[in-house]
Amino acid sequence: MNIPAELKYTKEHEWIRVEGEVAYVGITDYAQNELGEIVYIEIETIGETLAEGEVFGTVEAVKTVSELFMPVSGEVLELNSALENEPELVNNDPYGAGWMVKLAIADAAQLDNLLSADDYAALVG
Repeated sequence: MNIPAELKYTKEHEWIRVEGEVAYVGITDYAQNELGEIVYIEIETIGETLAEGEVFGTVEAVKTVSELFMPVSGEVLELNSALENEPELVNNDPYGAGWMVKLAIADAAQLDNLLSADDYAALVG
């Protein structure tokens, strides 16, 4: 299982990568593996400002639908449009081409509440 050290993680299996004033969010390798083949991603929160822990979309796999939670408060700036035609990118490259949304972080201090790679690895065992 791949858990990049430079990312932060939530207990709900989202990851966040901060690049300057924006951040990229997706689901972890563990999450995509547990979900199985991902067939559809629905995110209708573009342009909305959401609080930490709020649902920003859903991911649909062959056998289940799972909600996606904001790791930190912020405005959803962009959806990864490649996922519309290729949702399997989340399975194939969850930390790269399979990112889901880009956001403007409202409160960078919230990043301190997230899990480190070591903490996340301990969580998923």
